[in-house]
Amino acid sequence: MRASRKPAPLLAAVLAAALAALAAPARADEGGVSFWLPGQYASDAAVPPPPGFYLGGDTYVYSGDAGHERSFPIGGSIVADVDGDLVAQLVTALYAPEGKVLGGGQLALSMTGMYAWNSVSGDIRVARPNGDELTGRRDDSVWGFGDLYPLASVTWNKGVNNWMAYLTGDLPVGAYDPDRLANIGLGHAAVDGGGAYTYLDPKSGREFSATAGLTYNFENPQTDYKSGVDFHLDWAASQFLNQQVYVGLAGYWYQQLTDDSGSGDRVGAFKSSVAAVGPEVGYLFSVNGRQAALNARAYWEFAAEHRLEGWAGFLTLSVPLSGPRPKAAAGG
Repeated sequence: MRASRKPAPLLAAVLAAALAALAAPARADEGGVSFWLPGQYASDAAVPPPPGFYLGGDTYVYSGDAGHERSFPIGGSIVADVDGDLVAQLVTALYAPEGKVLGGGQLALSMTGMYAWNSVSGDIRVARPNGDELTGRRDDSVWGFGDLYPLASVTWNKGVNNWMAYLTGDLPVGAYDPDRLANIGLGHAAVDGGGAYTYLDPKSGREFSATAGLTYNFENPQTDYKSGVDFHLDWAASQFLNQQVYVGLAGYWYQQLTDDSGSGDRVGAFKSSVAAVGPEVGYLFSVNGRQAALNARAYWEFAAEHRLEGWAGFLTLSVPLSGPRPKAAAGG
C-alpha cells in the first residue's frame, strides 16, 4: 500500500471548519459559543499538502440542547433550557508555496469564510432594578455571513510520522448583535495555536491523528464579557480499504480551563466541557490529474457541562486547483 501527500481533507478544510465554531449555538464561553469548532480536525491532520492552490468546502450541521440546570448569558439575558440548530457552508482558500521552511517543513496559508443559518430558543430571565425577574420563552434565528478565519501552518514528514504546528484566529466581521439569541459572528477576536501528529503507514494503510491547541479570547467590546482560555483535542483513527476508500472513528474533547470574566459576566464561574465520538469515511479521487478528497463524519456528544449536548456532522471537499500531479493515490 502506498500513501501520497494528499491535500488532507482536514488541512485544506481545517480553516473552513474553524468558522462554524463562531456560529455554533450556545456551546461554550459567552453565549455558549467557542471560537474553536470541535471535530474540525480528523484523519491526516498533520500530513503535508503538496505545493499549490486548494479550494475547500465544508458543510457543517449541528443540533443540540441543554436543560434548565445549564444557564447561558445570551442576548443581554440569562437563558436556560436552550435548543440550538445550525447549518453552515464554509469555504476555504489555501496556498502551499514551493520551498521548505523551518528545517524542511511545508508552509500553508489559508483564509476561511462562511454563510450560515442559526436558530436558538430558550427560557430567558432578565433582572429588573427592583430585584424582580422577567421570564419567558424566546425564539431567534438569523441568516448571514460569519467572521473571517486566517490560518498559517507548517507540516513536517519523516517516514510514517508527520507533525504540524498552526496559528489561527478570528477576525470579528460577521453578523453579530448582542441583543440576539442567535448570531453568526462571534463578536470578539480570538487567537488559537497548537499542533498535530499523524501516524500514516503506507504498507498497512493504518492511520492515527491527534490535534491539540489552546484558545485565547479577547473581551467582547459590545458586552464587556471575556471568555476564558479553552483547550481542545481532536482525534481520529482510520484504515484504508483500498487505494481510494478509508473508514474509521473520530472524536473530540473540549475543556474550558479558566473562568469567564469582565464586567458583563453575570454568571460567575462558567467553565464548559464536552466530548464526542462517531464514524468517519473518506474517498480519494482525481481532478485534472491531481488528488482531491471527500470526507464525511458524524459526532455524538456526551458529558457536556455548560454547553449544549447533541450531534454534529461534517461533509468536507478538498480540491487542488494547481500543483504537482502525484503518481499514485493513498491507500491500496
